[in-house]
Amino acid sequence: MAEVKAGDIVHIHYKGTLNDGSIFDSSEGRDPLSFTVGSGQIIPGLDKALPGMQVGDEKTVNIPAEEAYGPVNPAAKQPVPRDQFPDNIPLEVGTQLQVQTQNGQTMPVVIDTVEDDQVVLDANHPLAGKDLTFEFSVVGVDS
Repeated sequence: MAEVKAGDIVHIHYKGTLNDGSIFDSSEGRDPLSFTVGSGQIIPGLDKALPGMQVGDEKTVNIPAEEAYGPVNPAAKQPVPRDQFPDNIPLEVGTQLQVQTQNGQTMPVVIDTVEDDQVVLDANHPLAGKDLTFEFSVVGVDS
């Protein structure tokens, strides 16, 4: 049986948990996740765990934030004057919004802080700064 190597397309079933044991993502009840090993399509810590595995192999890996979604970037938190928000948008901490960047792209953000004169929007990935654990099994490999 062939071992997984960079450039292979792998298919895995997985469960991702945080340090407190809560599940943040899982392929349970869905098709396996498919991607090309070593292509940067998934977080580095999981990508590095695959070479050498074979179909049917299972593994649990603990991935530090630096090998997952990176540390929280303070520059990704931006204050916006409160009067720039339409009245119909609830200004509550944790509310997810879509904003348009200067070059026209849409970016997800979360309301981090609401103050009298401004609202701080956070564009960090929701899992930034968090260590992750993945339990996964290789269910297919296409060389």
